[in-house]
Amino acid sequence: MRMLHTSDWHIGRTFHGVDLLADQARSLEAIAEIVAEERVEAVLLPGDVYDRSIPSADAIAVCNRGFEAIRAAGAEIVATSGNHDSPTRLGALGSFAAAGGLHLRTTVADVRRPVSLSDEFGEIACYGIPYLEPEITRAELEVPQARSHAEILDAAMAHIRADLDRRGRPRSIVLAHAFVVGGEATGSERNISVGGVETVPLGAFGGIDYVALGHLHSSQTLSESVRYSGSPLPYSFAERSHRKAVWIVDLDGDGLKEVVRRDLPRVRGLSRLSGTLEELLADPAHAAAEDDYVSAALTDHARPVDALRRLRTRFPHAVHVDWERPEGDPELRYRERVQGRRDTDVARSFLADVRGEPSPGEMQWMERALVAAVAEPEASPAADELSA
Repeated sequence: MRMLHTSDWHIGRTFHGVDLLADQARSLEAIAEIVAEERVEAVLLPGDVYDRSIPSADAIAVCNRGFEAIRAAGAEIVATSGNHDSPTRLGALGSFAAAGGLHLRTTVADVRRPVSLSDEFGEIACYGIPYLEPEITRAELEVPQARSHAEILDAAMAHIRADLDRRGRPRSIVLAHAFVVGGEATGSERNISVGGVETVPLGAFGGIDYVALGHLHSSQTLSESVRYSGSPLPYSFAERSHRKAVWIVDLDGDGLKEVVRRDLPRVRGLSRLSGTLEELLADPAHAAAEDDYVSAALTDHARPVDALRRLRTRFPHAVHVDWERPEGDPELRYRERVQGRRDTDVARSFLADVRGEPSPGEMQWMERALVAAVAEPEASPAADELSA
């Protein structure tokens, strides 16, 4: 059987306040096209289908169209809820959706209830472990002492292994939304720990033919059979160099046969630019970024007025502007900034900071004042009494 592993769609997410629904719709269309090209029979989606527990009507519409396109391309879908999703809302029509080939696993009880897939070699038991918050799920998993995600995941995997034994150990797939030791975060993921330790060990998944992980947003291989697909779009500028992808997973009669990476088309690039506002607006070297989402670090001496609006005349998808003064880091302590500098240089910098660069005449007056202050000895009380 051939499967496609994708995750962390985050439908409805915004990027620095910009609506991403059109970009997300294009990425789901690309996934459906790969399903058709590769003749994929099942798509694995381990969590964070939506970005919010209460998605907007438009986000639901984009997601549903994505599901429909994947089904039309010939694949069934197995999806779990992530830490961004509402398990209740996502799984509300689970039984009805399963009749149409969309299998939702969003509750603790679902952990014990695999989606049964089959090919010419027999059964494949596909288990979905939704995001499980220890404080909420430990009683239902019969581990009342559990405090960490590792303990909760171990309990869920114990139920899965018991069910596999009852079924005579068929080939197995597990979907899990978790932070597994060895994975690297990109910075756009939400912390999943509410007390306790959020990471879980790789060894927790031993004996499973393939583990499709969700939560981390970059494509990663933790072992041959345990992988993150990452998100289909970059959700932070830290991901601007990432090439987003899905995994094509082939199982034969003995279990995992092969995993192949398929890159997703880039919907829109991300660029970080630095320079004065006029340089960014005029320099032809930045032409390649004109259709990207742009974050600009402005190095003008004075903060430019209405900088983002002006940037958008050339970069219509500019989303973020920082002002970085060319003098350096303003957070440096004053003593470090003035150490080793002449008094006149320190005075010039002070005037420039508070009111603008001083004129030559003003600097002459400043130099005379400094010379007079250094040359005039400090009067002592005894001297004052003698002069009196």
